Amino acid sequence: MFEWVLSVMARAGYGGLAFLMLAENVFPPIPSEVVMPLAGFLSARGDFWLPWAILAGLVGTVLGALFWYWVGMAIGTARLRRVTERHGRWLTLSPTDVEKAEIYFRERGLMAVFAGRMLPGLRTLISVPAGMARMPMGPFLLATTAGSLIWIGGLAILGYILESQYDRIHAWLDPAIWVVVGAVAGVYFWRLFRQESRR
Repeated sequence: MFEWVLSVMARAGYGGLAFLMLAENVFPPIPSEVVMPLAGFLSARGDFWLPWAILAGLVGTVLGALFWYWVGMAIGTARLRRVTERHGRWLTLSPTDVEKAEIYFRERGLMAVFAGRMLPGLRTLISVPAGMARMPMGPFLLATTAGSLIWIGGLAILGYILESQYDRIHAWLDPAIWVVVGAVAGVYFWRLFRQESRR
């Protein structure tokens, strides 16, 4: 995956970078932890200008967050409660979980979105409850943009600084991607097992 990500950015430039970050938000197994440090590496090498690389990554990220925000709005809490009543076992959610999340998000939604955009694994999903709770678009975009800028800007700057060592680093990035995917699957099956054991 490392080589594919690098080739997309090398061929499509800033547009390719924005596309990768959009895809990263829609399809999390393409991690920002690989994409943005690579953008920083290419900036240090002279292929990108670092501020433009960060901006392109930010645009793709915000568009991806908006996609899940609209998904959350389309689903709504009432529909999600009905889904959890029928299929909550496989979602590892109950209607009570949905109600608690809704209350929490309405009280602390702005901070939840801001902090969530900097947490791997939660970055993508945090937009769904924002949409479900009908969080106003202005505050949602503000919190999403601010949190995402800190996260992807930091990753890009790290890649820029480590330019001279990046050839050695990429040897463990591909395995790291699969570790992330495995961790997500592991958390799901652990929640499923815990739920079944309680029953």
